Amino acid sequence: MYETMQKKLIPALCISLLVLTSASFTQAAVSQAEANRLGNSLTPFGAVRSGNSAGTIPRWTGGDTTRPDGYEGTGDHHVNPYPDDKPRYEVTAGNMAEYRDVLADGVVAMMKAYPETFRLRVFPTRRTHTAPDHIAENTRKNAVRASLIDGGNGVQNAFGGHPFPILHGTSEEKAMQAMWNHLTRWRGRWAEREYTEVVVVNGQYRGVTMRQEVFFNWNMEGGSPEDLDNIVNYYLSTVIAPEQYAGGGILVHETLDQVKEPRKAWGFSAGEVRRAPSLGYDAPIASAGNLRTVDDTDTFNGALDRYNWEYKGLQEMLIPYNNFEITSDKYTYDDVLDKQHLNSDLMRWELHRVHVVEANLREDARHLYHKRVFYIDEDSWNIALVDQYDDQGNLYRVTMAMLKNFYDMPGVWADLEVYHDLSKGIYHATGLINESEGTRTFKNEFPGKRYFSPFTLRRRLSDY
Repeated sequence: MYETMQKKLIPALCISLLVLTSASFTQAAVSQAEANRLGNSLTPFGAVRSGNSAGTIPRWTGGDTTRPDGYEGTGDHHVNPYPDDKPRYEVTAGNMAEYRDVLADGVVAMMKAYPETFRLRVFPTRRTHTAPDHIAENTRKNAVRASLIDGGNGVQNAFGGHPFPILHGTSEEKAMQAMWNHLTRWRGRWAEREYTEVVVVNGQYRGVTMRQEVFFNWNMEGGSPEDLDNIVNYYLSTVIAPEQYAGGGILVHETLDQVKEPRKAWGFSAGEVRRAPSLGYDAPIASAGNLRTVDDTDTFNGALDRYNWEYKGLQEMLIPYNNFEITSDKYTYDDVLDKQHLNSDLMRWELHRVHVVEANLREDARHLYHKRVFYIDEDSWNIALVDQYDDQGNLYRVTMAMLKNFYDMPGVWADLEVYHDLSKGIYHATGLINESEGTRTFKNEFPGKRYFSPFTLRRRLSDY
C-alpha cells in the first residue's frame, strides 16, 4: 500500500501549499467605545486579557519576546525556551472522561483509535503570542472600519492587522469574522523556510523536501486597504529533493475575495510554467497522499462560500502549544514519527481559550467534508485543531497544528501540521525540520512583486 501511494503522490508533490484568504458579510463595525477595550480588558488583538477563575489560564502580560539561552539568531527555532517545564498531568484513553469538557471531538476520536499510544501531556499554559506595534495599531483601526462583503467572501476597509478583533453581529457573521482573522493573521512580512513532508503508512515514510517563500502583502508596513489590489499574499514553493523532482513547484497569487477573483496559480517543472486553474476547495494534494485537500493547507484557506457558518462561542480547550521539543534537532524524523501519529512523548499541550466555529456544507455545494469544526486560539487567531466529517456524519479526519512562538517574527505560528485519516489509520505531516539547520526565517526586505511573476520564474528555473 505504501509503495503504491508513493507512486501516486511523488509526481504531484509540487502542490504543497501555504495560503491565506478571505470571507464574510456587509455589516457595521464596532463602535469606538467598544474598540477602546483593545489594549485594556482585551489584548491588542482581541483576546480576553485576564486569566480564568481556576488560575489554569494566566493573564496575558504582553507575550514572550525574550530569546532563550542557546538561540543563535535568525532562523534558529530549534531551541526550547522552557526546558524545565514539567507536565501538570496526562490525559489518556483511560481517564479522558474526566477531561471531556476540554477535549475536542477529534482528540477523543484519536484516543479511542489509538488508546495505547496517543495521549496528551499537559504543560503549564504560556500565553506567548505578541506582534509588532503597527499590527496592534492597524487592528485598532480595523475594529471600527472593517466589514464583510460579498456574502462573507471578502473583507473591505481592513489592512495589516486582524480585521475583526471583536467579533460581533449574528452567529454566522461572528464565525466568518473569526475565520477571516485566521486567514489574515500576523505571520510576518516576508517568510522563508525549508521543510520536509511525509505520508506515514504503518510507520514507513519517504520525505519530500520543499523550499517556501511567502510575501504577506496584507502586512506591508506603511500600506493601506487601497494598496492591496485584492492580493493577500504571494507564495512560491519549490521542490528541493528528491533530485528527480527538484525545481518543480507552484506559484500562487492569493486573492482577497476568491469568489469574485479566484486565486491565480501556476505549476512549474522542467523549465515549463503553466496555469493551474483548479487549485482550490477539496482538490486533493497528491504529495500528501490525498490526505490533505487544498483548503486544508494552513489548517484552512480559501473561500468560505460552500459552507453555512455558525459561531459556537469561546471555550477552554486543550490544544497543541509551544511545541519546541517535537521540532528540535535533538530528534530525528524516526524519533518524531510514530506509526499512526506523532510521538506523544514529544508533544506539548496547553489549556487555552479558543473560538469554536462550525461549518456545514450548503445543500447546493459539493465538498469532501460535509462538516468541519475549527478551534481557533484566542491570542493569535491560529487554527490549532480541526475535526472533519464525511457525508455520513462520521468524524474521519483530524488536523493538528503544532503552534509555537517565533522570536524573529515575533509571534505564534505553526511549524508543523499533521493530518490524520482515522478510517485508514495513516497520516500526513508537513513542516518537519528536525533534520534541517533552521526553520522559518523572517525578513523585512521584499524583493518586489516581480519576483513572483510567472515570467521571472521561468528565468529562475535554469538554476535546476
